[in-house]
Amino acid sequence: MHWIYLLIASCFEVCWLYSLKFIDLKKIKAIPLKEYFSSLEHWTAILPVLGYVVFGIGNIIFFSLAMKKLPASTAFAVWLGVAMAAVKVIDITVFKEPYSTMQLFCILLILAGIVGLKMNG
Repeated sequence: MHWIYLLIASCFEVCWLYSLKFIDLKKIKAIPLKEYFSSLEHWTAILPVLGYVVFGIGNIIFFSLAMKKLPASTAFAVWLGVAMAAVKVIDITVFKEPYSTMQLFCILLILAGIVGLKMNG
């Protein structure tokens, strides 16, 4: 079960990272305090901040659950490796970022290392 917690923590980490991408502090600062939740436009400015908080807390909770049974070094390597690979895949597929064959090969190496840690851990 601790490996599942680690994968969930990695997913929360990826969502947390992308919530940062969509935070627009200028829009948030421009909202009058009394009108924060009064219109859909304000919600679209506030939602990434709420996501940042929720995904950050979820990440901490699930990562700490995984670390109760896994060595810290293994947990950290897998958590970070899965998150990095997922971010690269999302960048390529959703945000149409350029990529090279060498980048994909390196991601495969990271994933192979994760599998190796799982099989030997």
